[in-house]
Amino acid sequence: MMTVYFECRVQYEKTLEDGIQKKVTESYLLDAVSFTEAEARIVEEVSPFMSGEFAVTDIRRTKFAEIISPEGGADDRWYKAKLVFVTMDEKSGKEKRTPYLCLVRGKGLKGALANLEKGMKGTMGDYDVAAMTETQLLDVFLYSRR
Repeated sequence: MMTVYFECRVQYEKTLEDGIQKKVTESYLLDAVSFTEAEARIVEEVSPFMSGEFAVTDIRRTKFAEIISPEGGADDRWYKAKLVFVTMDEKSGKEKRTPYLCLVRGKGLKGALANLEKGMKGTMGDYDVAAMTETQLLDVFLYSRR
């Protein structure tokens, strides 16, 4: 069964350093089998860190095929990497390009790119990194890390 990742947005009142209350919306990613489970899991994951009321304002399925997150280190940002696998169609002899989305953790763009290269080491197919952009995700909650 393929893993399905959901991006969840949570809105709550945050106390800033100067003591002012401000309504903020933060994004998180988690794996789940349905939207209902995704909502229950995000409430379970973030409620210990929230004081006061909060609301899950949006849940959407993402197209990430893989998450590359090295253990330890100072990697604190999440990047969306769009890879393109290049294969040859044996019958027609034409080049076929297949997109593949990964979520990669890294300290800055260079760190994320280095982590992507480490994570893709040993991949049999040829691929190009078509794009890499920083996301607004604050954290990722996976079943395998529980």
